[in-house]
Amino acid sequence: MNFNRRDLLSLGAGAAAASAAPAFAAPEGGFQPTWESLAVGYQVPDWFRDAKLGIWSHWGPQCVPEFGDWYGRQMYQQGNPVYEHHVKTYGHPTRFGFMELIDRWKADRWDPEGLMKKYQAAGARYFMSMANHHDNLDNFASRHHAWNTLRVGPKRDIVGTWAKVAREHGMKFAVSNHAAHAWHWWQTAYGYDAEGPLKGRRYDAFNLTKADGKGKWWQGLDPQALYTGRNMVIPDGIDSIAAANAWHDQHDGEWIETPPPNNPAFTRNWLARQNDLVDRYRPDMVYFDNYGLPLGWAGLSATAHYYNQARAWHGATNVVVTGKKLNDLQRRGIVEDVERGFSDRLRSQPWQTDTCIGSWHYDRGLYERNGYKSAQEVIQRLIDVVSKNGCLMVSIPQRGDGTIDDREEKVLEGMAGWIAVNGPAIYASRPWRIYGEGPTRFVEGMQNEGMAKPFEAGDIRFVTKAGDLYALPLLWPEGDLAIQSLATSGPTSAGEVRRVELLGSPEPLAFARDDKGLRIKLPGARPTFTPVVKISGPGLV
Repeated sequence: MNFNRRDLLSLGAGAAAASAAPAFAAPEGGFQPTWESLAVGYQVPDWFRDAKLGIWSHWGPQCVPEFGDWYGRQMYQQGNPVYEHHVKTYGHPTRFGFMELIDRWKADRWDPEGLMKKYQAAGARYFMSMANHHDNLDNFASRHHAWNTLRVGPKRDIVGTWAKVAREHGMKFAVSNHAAHAWHWWQTAYGYDAEGPLKGRRYDAFNLTKADGKGKWWQGLDPQALYTGRNMVIPDGIDSIAAANAWHDQHDGEWIETPPPNNPAFTRNWLARQNDLVDRYRPDMVYFDNYGLPLGWAGLSATAHYYNQARAWHGATNVVVTGKKLNDLQRRGIVEDVERGFSDRLRSQPWQTDTCIGSWHYDRGLYERNGYKSAQEVIQRLIDVVSKNGCLMVSIPQRGDGTIDDREEKVLEGMAGWIAVNGPAIYASRPWRIYGEGPTRFVEGMQNEGMAKPFEAGDIRFVTKAGDLYALPLLWPEGDLAIQSLATSGPTSAGEVRRVELLGSPEPLAFARDDKGLRIKLPGARPTFTPVVKISGPGLV
């Protein structure tokens, strides 16, 4: 993200809004809207631990300009490249605001069936649809928010269509909800140019009302319901671009997790929409783009409701909720997600990292610069995450029309080729005694992909399955594969090696084991761009 984030996870932060919480009626013995109740009653389902790889459709009207992430917010910040692009391409935001982009999101070439086949072939065992972003548009048949994709934009139930297609392919279905941040994220739309010929003239969100839609495509809709209202509006009189952007960064640009202090209706509406989303589509996972859970009591209430509903639907709480930057108590109640980052250790509890091969929203410039992650880089991340007891969720950006480009197709094809050979070592695997060995180390945390060094030939990760040990080097070694962790003496040396195989190769491999490690003779032919070795013998696992 481009703005500072405020970590407001303490129960005290949520308590400030406790008096605004509506009555919550849980079934007898059901989950209550507290972290203690979630932590005591929840267990991560096996389907998630087995699935390992998900693909995400992080898709909405911000993909229409093909200019990257956070377009809706930054198009209202004078001096920002997104603002400059918007003015040049569409016009000034006093006249052409974000809501006009919604009308241009037609999804007219969207082929969910064809895309799902590619995603499944690439290895995805669960699929996630974005239900809404910080732009506050619901991509589903929302009962509580008129700004939804059945009424505007594509005029289709995006979430419902994805859910149907994913389940027809035998995949678990997830939804992501980002709208808890809309109340502060959208405040730039109420601002103005600090310099230039339109200096001081407020942008569209500040002035538009429901009455202004008469005779227009958005007739009957209230723009204030989309833009969330004047929660934190920049004052008049700021007369430089630098000062205006500094004001936004300091106030509405922070990553605020608490409810808007003067707009309780926003929080109530968010909760109604979230509960409607899970009741209508019964997803297997809900991803919250939040530190902890969103909006204090509302996030706790939504999670308890979802868990209780899952018990009613399935007889068990076999669903997943994710949140970020969790403490120990919270990690027992929901699954931790690490956005665009790494774990530096083997975690005792299942977790997830989410990343994208490009920008979260489609970016034409990134395509032209050949800036996507390669298939090999995605698979390396998958291996590293799985060895540490995690799952990988990867986004494949879509254009506004619903298509993906030829470079993305190649990434998926490369993933599919690797998975077709080596998938048995990934799915339903479990961690070994250690996650791996090798020189590459990561800094624990989010948003640090760009600082990571490339993997080296000595980096090896381990998983177990059905009594066998799998070694997954992250690059092909030059010469023999040497695994120091399988030396005849040492903390991980227990067990006997009786057979070694390379997945995708027909014959067992020659090997030797001594006090320096296990040395394996690899064949000259390389079935995939990184090898996977299956090691069998009593006591190894």
